Amino acid sequence: MKTEPRESTALRDVVFAEPVGYRPLSLDLYPAPVPGAPVVVFVHGGGWRVGSRATLTPTMPGPDPFARIAAAGLAVASVDYRLSGEACFPAQVDDVAAALSWVRDHAEELDIDVSRIVLWGESAGATLAALVALHDDPAAREGVVGVVDWYGPSDLVALAESEGALDDPANREAGWLGHAVGANIARARDASPVTHVRAGAPPFHITHGTDDGAVPPAQSVALAEALLAAGCDARLTLVPGAGHLWQGEVDRDALLETAIEFCLRVTEP
Repeated sequence: MKTEPRESTALRDVVFAEPVGYRPLSLDLYPAPVPGAPVVVFVHGGGWRVGSRATLTPTMPGPDPFARIAAAGLAVASVDYRLSGEACFPAQVDDVAAALSWVRDHAEELDIDVSRIVLWGESAGATLAALVALHDDPAAREGVVGVVDWYGPSDLVALAESEGALDDPANREAGWLGHAVGANIARARDASPVTHVRAGAPPFHITHGTDDGAVPPAQSVALAEALLAAGCDARLTLVPGAGHLWQGEVDRDALLETAIEFCLRVTEP
């Protein structure tokens, strides 16, 4: 039976978790135009220190990109998480997992298909998306069938080594961990998606700019290589001349559309 299109009005400031001692965490939900749609859960970037669920990425032009994703037939939940000035790892992973749990618990009233969830993150948010998708607890990643990873750090130890920052207590990774990366290598590895790669992980769509000065493209190369070595579906695209946040002479519309196409492919019934 053919489903009829419906109005797609965003639901904003929906509280999905209230961690004890912290601010309530909210999400914005953009319904798809047809009922029973799969779901994209979006996790914003900002070095774990800043950022907003209202922004897909600051450089993205044109109309609201979340509305564009929804118009393609994918409900979108863009979620908060505690920033590093509020709590350290693994609080942020727990928050994204809590957002997924809320989405699953409200599937019937939202008329969405939570057996088809894609986690989509950019920069620090991509790290969190990958960590949830690769979570050791199957319940935390229930329903996740794909990951869009835009220029996310994947190996905090290698990243700190490349920047000569293993003992720096003030950089973004140290702020997230609560200590310099080198002060507890095992904990830094636990916060690194490459450590958690496993056979049977969902497909990954990884995209990174070759001129990214904030997160070296080698971070995405390492994650893609680890996934492929484990027999997983991982597709890496390195975008010539692109900087962090897709700065530079970049076809951002094409990058967005390619990511949407991936989401549609992995959520196809």
